[in-house]
Amino acid sequence: MKLRHLFISTTFLACITGLQGQVTEATFGDIAGRHIGPARMSGRISCIEAESSNHDVVWVGAAGGGVWKSINRGTTFKSVFDDYPQSIGTIAIDQNHPDTVWVGTGEVWTRNSVSAGTGIYKTTDGGGKWEYMGLPKSERIGRILIDPVNPDIVYAAVLGA
Repeated sequence: MKLRHLFISTTFLACITGLQGQVTEATFGDIAGRHIGPARMSGRISCIEAESSNHDVVWVGAAGGGVWKSINRGTTFKSVFDDYPQSIGTIAIDQNHPDTVWVGTGEVWTRNSVSAGTGIYKTTDGGGKWEYMGLPKSERIGRILIDPVNPDIVYAAVLGA
């Protein structure tokens, strides 16, 4: 392995060299450098959300690839938002009712490969069926906060056009 191809933070290097001595090829074994993004045009993850009471359940929103759900801590994912806008800005789980999940469409990092969203969507059955909740001209939603006392009150950070 050639270390010059592996990106490692200087803080991490300082820690391991301080604890173990000199950094050599044996320090990293078979670990090879690889591209982890986000410099490519697509495939960006715009948000990740997990249930606080069940860490097996993870939701991921992609900048141009919809909403994905894992029930095994991210080992495998299932697409749960195929019939709706694929540009996702944010996901919010109602932690008191984890089958209720809100999705704000439209990636907020504007660039030449982003699509505008069409508003906010909500599921109450863990992603099986989605309901359109509004904000049709929002285009880009960066954050959704659910009121912890009254989950019928939802706040949205909307970037807009």
